[in-house]
Amino acid sequence: MVGLRGMEDVDSSEVNASSESQTTASGSNTHGTVNQHPGSSRPAKAETSGLSTALAGPDGKVPFRVGIAEDRNKRWRRTMEDAHAFVYDFGSVHGQGYFGVFDGHAGKHSAEWCGQHFHEYLLDTLVNHSNQSVPDIFNKTYHSVDQQLSQLADQLGSSSGCTAVTVLLRLEDEDGKPAAHAETGGVDKTSRKDSSKSKDASSKIEGVSANVSKDGLVEVSGEKIRRVLYTANVGDARAVLCRGGKAVRLTYDHKGSDAQEAKRIMDAGGFVMNNRVNGVLAVTRSLGDAAMKDFVVGAPYTTETTLSDQDSFLIVACDGLWDVADDQDAVDLIRDEEDPQVAAARLLQHALSNFSTDNTSVMVVRFACNAEAAKNTQPGFSANVAGGTGPEGDLKEKES
Repeated sequence: MVGLRGMEDVDSSEVNASSESQTTASGSNTHGTVNQHPGSSRPAKAETSGLSTALAGPDGKVPFRVGIAEDRNKRWRRTMEDAHAFVYDFGSVHGQGYFGVFDGHAGKHSAEWCGQHFHEYLLDTLVNHSNQSVPDIFNKTYHSVDQQLSQLADQLGSSSGCTAVTVLLRLEDEDGKPAAHAETGGVDKTSRKDSSKSKDASSKIEGVSANVSKDGLVEVSGEKIRRVLYTANVGDARAVLCRGGKAVRLTYDHKGSDAQEAKRIMDAGGFVMNNRVNGVLAVTRSLGDAAMKDFVVGAPYTTETTLSDQDSFLIVACDGLWDVADDQDAVDLIRDEEDPQVAAARLLQHALSNFSTDNTSVMVVRFACNAEAAKNTQPGFSANVAGGTGPEGDLKEKES
């Protein structure tokens, strides 16, 4: 078949990015395996509205579920350059998570490598810089990954790059300290493949209990525990939170059309023509793109959001979706769909039906939450990312 761009389809792993296949663990512990769902033996509470008994099971223990849908969009794109990754119980702490979408350009290598390895760099940085804030840790991780991609480009003779949106869900106390494994940034790296030998995770925080369960995961409990969602992005891939039915964007689009970004590039000696950096690249920040690193930097925009019962789901997607759907439309389209896999597929189909011309990857993370709180926005709530807050759900942002 010849696409509308006059190019033959290419179905080859040499040019198409691939992500790890989705699998389901035999038990509740995925041991840090990328794109693996926990087995049904450890489900979420049926009385919490975000997840039904069918998805969550009867025991009440999976605090979120992930759905992913992707399409090369062969009508317009010859190759697939997107990749994605998610990890349940990140760092072997039950209830934590990692989610990422990477949108490649000029080749598959950067996006594919990030889908396979970004979470490993994040884990190492958390362990090695446990005294630093997560936004600073994300910043270090992005720069480390950027340097690694430059080395990879030299080895492969590649000039590829990718936009990135990454999310860390961490359990913390009221002061922002990890609820478990505080000495290693809230994660236990040694338990990635052998969690049965996990270190003692007992918490020193008053009112917080952290113990290793039979399956090797750290169970955290206590009234002072809060769920904190950290995001980091470069380029125009986005993370959008549904809070009380309202869309809250947790990322920033780094594009040539942005006045601040254009000024930064010109101050560095580059130029923006037709909203493209040096007349070539539409995004002003990315991972990879080693040949343009003086202008297209890898410093991420970061946010920190304390989740509340009003926060029912998160959409993590590349611009293949956002080019044809605004944030609120995307939220409205799946607000009443509690199965995240069905929700992700619906958003993907919406993008394709509305003539998106790009590879499209959509991830939906559905949180277990209170039914009434998720449906109702309280007076005074602002869905604007600039200082937007909700009851028991504060958001802070930072541009690196």
